[in-house]
Amino acid sequence: MPNSVPHRDVPASDDNEGTPGAEGSAVLRQTDLRPFMAAFPSGVSVVTTLDADDRPRGLTCSSLASVALAPPTLVVCIRTASPTLQALIEQGQFALNLLHERARATSDLFASGAPDRFERTEWRLPLGASGPHLIAAAHAIADCTVVKTVAFGDHTAVFAEASRVTVRPAAQPLLYGLRRYAGWSDAASAPQPAAITPAPPVPPVLPSEGAAGVRR
Repeated sequence: MPNSVPHRDVPASDDNEGTPGAEGSAVLRQTDLRPFMAAFPSGVSVVTTLDADDRPRGLTCSSLASVALAPPTLVVCIRTASPTLQALIEQGQFALNLLHERARATSDLFASGAPDRFERTEWRLPLGASGPHLIAAAHAIADCTVVKTVAFGDHTAVFAEASRVTVRPAAQPLLYGLRRYAGWSDAASAPQPAAITPAPPVPPVLPSEGAAGVRR
């Protein structure tokens, strides 16, 4: 689910203000980013790949973004200690499955770390696929090749180029925010705000004849 920075205490440097600690030391409390990211609703995806023994690996991920259209590049951020991350780096490729609004159970399953998650969901590995396709749960799938990884803190950003994209236009996206799910259909069916009619321009006010400062 949305990536976050764990709450922890770190020593404050001489240039940072902190709360007084034992023996006059200062402690700087790191900001907990989780409530902020929870307030940013997004779609839900499952990253899938194969390990060196051709066993499927996968996890739920909502931290992704497009980077460039040419070449078609995106980035996903994954916990550095994740076995799925290690497998996709070794293989150099993965599939990004965007879940549809009836796939909440699949999102929870791949977020749980259950070792039998691929046995409990329908998937295939089509010819040329970069990772397992969750055909029953995804409304769009991108097959990706890793081009760069950047580790930062407890996560790693994986930049990848999409080699093939498959979209099911009839299916609607699954959304996640404020620690709960929503369907795109429900969000799209809400009444739209009425269009605001721009106010007519106000004509300039001209000084009346004979006003002070006006030359006759």
